[in-house]
Amino acid sequence: MQYYVYFLTNWNNRVLYVGVTNNLERRLYEHKHELVDGFTKRYHVHKLVYYEVTTDVRAAIAREKQFKRWTRAEKNNLISAANSDWNDLSEDW
Repeated sequence: MQYYVYFLTNWNNRVLYVGVTNNLERRLYEHKHELVDGFTKRYHVHKLVYYEVTTDVRAAIAREKQFKRWTRAEKNNLISAANSDWNDLSEDW
C-alpha cells in the first residue's frame, strides 16, 4: 500500500495545509468538494501543490509531523523547489 503526505493551499497560496492519506485522489476529491467539515472547508484549501509517496505508514505520519513543525519559509522553499509556479498538481484528476 502507498501513503501520501501532501500540501494543499488556497487560490492565492496564503493558507497551507499538510495531510496524510492512503488514497490521494479520493482525499483530494473530499477536499475539493468540501465533504468534510474543518480547516480545508473553512478556508477553501483545494489546490495540491506538493506530495510525497512512501510504503511505510509510520514514515508518512512522521513526515507529516515534521512538516507541521517547519516554519512557513521552510514549507515554501520545499514546495517551490518541486513546483516553482505552485500549480495545482491535481488539476486534471
